[in-house]
Amino acid sequence: MAHVNKPRKSAKRDLPFPYDQDLSKVLRHLNRRTRTFRTRLANDWVTAAYLAAGLRLIEQHLGPDASKRVNVSRPLLGFLSQRAVAGEVANNDRPFSRHGSVASLRDRWSSQSDFVADLINFAVWRENYRPGSREQRAVTTKKLVSGPDFVSAVHETAYEHTAEGVDITSVRLALTLMTAVEGDENLARTVSSMYEDYLGSWKKLYATVMHERGLRLRPGLTLDDLANALSAATDGMILRAIGDPGAGVVDRDSRRSLMGTVALALIHAFLEPDEEADGLTLEQAVAERFDGRSH
Repeated sequence: MAHVNKPRKSAKRDLPFPYDQDLSKVLRHLNRRTRTFRTRLANDWVTAAYLAAGLRLIEQHLGPDASKRVNVSRPLLGFLSQRAVAGEVANNDRPFSRHGSVASLRDRWSSQSDFVADLINFAVWRENYRPGSREQRAVTTKKLVSGPDFVSAVHETAYEHTAEGVDITSVRLALTLMTAVEGDENLARTVSSMYEDYLGSWKKLYATVMHERGLRLRPGLTLDDLANALSAATDGMILRAIGDPGAGVVDRDSRRSLMGTVALALIHAFLEPDEEADGLTLEQAVAERFDGRSH
């Protein structure tokens, strides 16, 4: 009697969320020339094993409970070397593959830079957000757009975003990479794309808040200016809170952060009510107030 092989259940489908999802639009640096083969490789279960190993190494070295101190004498991302990632695959939990090799990793990503770029894309992918983060964002957005206490809504949003940034490893990775991307086109493009997507969602929110609350930007300022200013301030607050917890820029007991105060200052400086707009640029408004000079 001929031996009959029973069909094997897809290993990809066995993987936990979001590894079981289509990753073809997330992994953009795979070592294949055609879209068909890149899609196939992006959704290969061994590819998922390397991503899981890479995220675990990031958590170990950059996470809020990192078990290893940064060795300043080594390259910043040395812990994500091809050899280190391939070796870490052996520590994967089932159902991930535990068989990795440098040759197999290089078959998928021809360089460490390519792998790190895709690992960042995967780490900051919206499907990797914490459970409940979207629902919480929707509640906060409603308060900002139409809630009765705009000031409290700004403080609440700023605290949640800053405190979450301190705790989330992917945010720590993104901030770390900003000091390492110079000269690496792959990583520079990845960080730029990450911010473009990230700021795009915030700009939509800011535009909605301005429309619903009857606000306008001062002459000479743009929505990009507002988004970049708030984002840069938030990044700085997160870095300060990580590097100097005693500074008190994030107060978890009172659920307040200095970022809330800075956000209110930027909003007050950049925006003005439609019905009371004086038409002054920010520089003119400051000069009129502090120098006594009219425009």
